[in-house]
Amino acid sequence: MKLFTVSAVLCAMICLATTAEEHHHDKTSACCPAGWTRYRKQCYIYVSEYMTWAEAQKNCQSMNANQASVQSLAEYQRIQQVIFDATQENRLAWLGGSDAQQEGYWFWINGAKFKYTNWCPGEPSNYLNTQHCIQMNYSQEKCWDDQICDTRLPSVCVKKIKQFLYQH
Repeated sequence: MKLFTVSAVLCAMICLATTAEEHHHDKTSACCPAGWTRYRKQCYIYVSEYMTWAEAQKNCQSMNANQASVQSLAEYQRIQQVIFDATQENRLAWLGGSDAQQEGYWFWINGAKFKYTNWCPGEPSNYLNTQHCIQMNYSQEKCWDDQICDTRLPSVCVKKIKQFLYQH
């Protein structure tokens, strides 16, 4: 227990120092848990286990997260980098987008607006009226494809960073 406490304190101190250098005017510091990657105000993690879309979301929720939503090309590229850093390749993975509730109405599982897309040419196709979940890094273009939600793929989870108060 002592080792865990010392590790947690050390991690918080490193995070505080790093964040203080990045944002010396802020009154809060932000950290991601070990193994997660920070991008702006969020933390991302690649989950290599192959799961259905619903299983992947349930797994993200067990970590107080959701499957990743994407709001810009820069964020998509950062998520791709998280996958590449973990695997040394651009593997297929679930994102948190679905139109299972109503065909053609795409939503993000975390409630974010669906304002940015990166569909591959001809997608979403809803082949045989069975494809309702978004997989990323599809085809040579590494874009989005709608896929059958029961397909088993790795996934990317995202959560907001934790805030720590600190004194100047």
